[in-house]
Amino acid sequence: MKEFTYTIEDELGIHARPAGLLSKLAKSFPDTLVTVTKGDKTVKASQLMKLMNMGIKRGDEVTVAAEGAEEDMAIAALRTFFEENL
Repeated sequence: MKEFTYTIEDELGIHARPAGLLSKLAKSFPDTLVTVTKGDKTVKASQLMKLMNMGIKRGDEVTVAAEGAEEDMAIAALRTFFEENL
């Protein structure tokens, strides 16, 4: 399992547009489970509504994890996504 921690910088946090893009990116690695954790709550990044319901706002720290056959590629792509979009 690979993971990284990221502090959200986007003014609106994880709202509809970036959540949709994140979900799509997570689904592009079908052999890898991608999760997002805030505090004690963890959801699959591919589950758009659950991701949006986490209420992740600017300044919140999240942990993104990838576990599976493509975890190295997935975690690299996810880190880039977070740095460029959130």
